[in-house]
Amino acid sequence: MKPKVLITNYVPDDHLEPLLGLAEIIKGPSGGPMCSREEVLALAPELVGIINQHELAVNRELLAAAPKLRIVANVAIGYNNLDIAALDEAGVWASNSPDAFCEPVADHAIALLLAVARRVPEADAYVRSGQWARDGFQPGPWDGMLLGGKTIGIFGFGQIGRGVAKRAEAFGMRVIFHNTSGQNDPRYRTLEALLAESDVVSLHVPLVPATRHLLNAESIALMKRGAIVLNMARGPVIDENALAAALASGHLGGAGMDVAENEPQIHPGLLAQKNVVFSPHIGGGTVESRKQARLTCARNVAEVLQGRMPINPVNHPKNR
Repeated sequence: MKPKVLITNYVPDDHLEPLLGLAEIIKGPSGGPMCSREEVLALAPELVGIINQHELAVNRELLAAAPKLRIVANVAIGYNNLDIAALDEAGVWASNSPDAFCEPVADHAIALLLAVARRVPEADAYVRSGQWARDGFQPGPWDGMLLGGKTIGIFGFGQIGRGVAKRAEAFGMRVIFHNTSGQNDPRYRTLEALLAESDVVSLHVPLVPATRHLLNAESIALMKRGAIVLNMARGPVIDENALAAALASGHLGGAGMDVAENEPQIHPGLLAQKNVVFSPHIGGGTVESRKQARLTCARNVAEVLQGRMPINPVNHPKNR
């Protein structure tokens, strides 16, 4: 009997090629949402591997229901959905997909920046409403921010942050950054200096205790009046009560949000602001990147099923 591996949504077989013939693959519903937690728990006793789109919380409850489990592979860069200590204790590997989404997320950050800076959603709604046809051409009301010559401060200067920097420089922006390393780079700033100096602040950090509510009322107060915030990291990196207040007061000029503090629920104070552009956590979502990430996960699972460590481990389980 082949070991059973669950992927929590439905994907084509060619996205799972390393596992074909090696495992019995159980897929989530075709064309629908991810498997519910209840469905995963019902399947858990027979599962040797789980390929997970990041929405599934893998904690002690799930691990207790899955005695055969050997690996959980996240189709994502982040893994804050995984209880790493519990996985270590249970002897279960965890892996992520660190490379597939970097370029698309950097693209999407710039897409959100342009949408906010040039007020694209507002302008689109104005045209679709028929109001432009009634008003005629009016230069001035839709003027936005020119990116050239502005300073973008990037918090988190890994692959994604550097990708955003490359794209921003192509628009003539000046790049500064804050990171846990790189202090010898002339572009490096302390967090306080970065916030004070930047016309745009772009967040690209993992969600850990030190980054939760990184942007709060105190740190937002340091920012330039009219500055734009981009969150391509994790929702709780921003205190959305403080962000909504800063936008409502006019202290901040706008925000581009691919994630939300309590997603999929959106803060009503942010929904009320026309200068906030949302997307539903799709920053890395291209056809090419999804396939690449799933193949990475399938390779990680295949390695473990064959008695080896995964290619992209994020933990060090006991007895492995």
